[in-house]
Amino acid sequence: MNKIHLRADTAPSRRAMRKWLLAAVSALAVALAGIWTLLPANAQAEGGFHIEGTQLIDANGNPFIMRGSSHADVWYEGEFASYGELSDLGANTVRVVLGSGQRWGPSSASRVADIIEECKANQIVCVLEVHDTTGYGEEGAAASLAQAVDYWQSIQSVLEGQEAYVLINIGNEPWGNQNASGWIDATKSAIQEMRSSGFEHTLVVDAPNWGQDWEHIMRDNAPEVAAADSQGNTLFSVHMYEVYTNAQTVVDYFDAFEAMGLPLIVGEYGFQHGGQSVAWETVQNEAQARGIGWLAWSYSGNGSGVEFLDQVTNFDPNQLTSWGEQVFHSQNGIVNTAERATVFGDDPDDPTTPDDPTTPDDPTTDPPEGECTAAITVANDWGSGWQGNVSVTAGESLSGWTLNWTWPGGQTVQSHWNTELSQSGGSVTAGDVGWNGSIASGQTREVFGFIGTGTAATPEVTCSAA
Repeated sequence: MNKIHLRADTAPSRRAMRKWLLAAVSALAVALAGIWTLLPANAQAEGGFHIEGTQLIDANGNPFIMRGSSHADVWYEGEFASYGELSDLGANTVRVVLGSGQRWGPSSASRVADIIEECKANQIVCVLEVHDTTGYGEEGAAASLAQAVDYWQSIQSVLEGQEAYVLINIGNEPWGNQNASGWIDATKSAIQEMRSSGFEHTLVVDAPNWGQDWEHIMRDNAPEVAAADSQGNTLFSVHMYEVYTNAQTVVDYFDAFEAMGLPLIVGEYGFQHGGQSVAWETVQNEAQARGIGWLAWSYSGNGSGVEFLDQVTNFDPNQLTSWGEQVFHSQNGIVNTAERATVFGDDPDDPTTPDDPTTPDDPTTDPPEGECTAAITVANDWGSGWQGNVSVTAGESLSGWTLNWTWPGGQTVQSHWNTELSQSGGSVTAGDVGWNGSIASGQTREVFGFIGTGTAATPEVTCSAA
């Protein structure tokens, strides 16, 4: 895993053009600095990422949903081009593997500063993580969360001021399966020490049980851990591998955090692990329906029998593996669902222009007449239950919506997310929850999901502006 593969970039790419554009924008910003100081305070983006309920919010006040991958920087420092390659493949986030010195690295402050600047140049959000903590309590060489905090303090100078672009994942899978309840106090202490040291970033905490939380220690104690953060800015991360082999296990875990009103991401997942298949499609489908971020493992360079989790071969973005195709090009994969954080402004690579034939203004793609339309699709059907996803298409711009439908044959909604929903007999009424109420004219947006009982069905749905 520590072997470094060196590969020179060949042809100029969109990435080079992006960097040139960003440099031009930066120069313009300097020239306009005097005007900037005259703007009202609320016109200037300030602060960084923060948590509102179950949502991660960027520095401009907009929801941000992670869609990305991991890159093992500490093992492959020669693969610095990977950040731009991931951006070119459509990722809006990269989870960066760093070393704190107990097992790998340490990753130097200057190296981390370079990574942050590269991510910003390529318009991807950095989630920085210490990997040395993996399996603490069971893996004898693993670092403790306290040692991870020491590392973050040692490079704090290059992290300050980057709160709008960087999240800190305190420690990767920071407890094994032995005495895993120790994770609770260790995580609370780590959060409190980070805050007392002056860190104002969104903090990400991985679950115990090698990240998979099969004992539900993180799930059952998440409110207590969240309360330990004086800034209320902690994001929970579960890793989904062989513990999550069936759809219902994924649904149940997501349901638990939805019910608590706490934010969750899938910090790692694969399509198989430990000789078992993982319900990766359910991870993607459920995450899309609920507005949950995910970071698939991993870009390239896997070893020790899990080479099948490489998304590209030999760090070559032109050689996507079958897993890479699923991560980037599946129905709810990165290409189809990722949106840049709004702190980066417009994406220079966005092919949609005012005269692009796919824009809503084109007469061939006129929005539907009236306020809105809606539809139910069946995302999963496992016999004893099924998952429905609901999308809304706006005829006129919406700031909120209300949907109504009637089940054809005794179906009921067992659970739901991202909606206010009521049912009486076979009649169902559902409405937005605020953040998912705004839909531009002509835009179609998947707005919520539910688990149904009975035979899967897609009845006609009526939509009206709220």
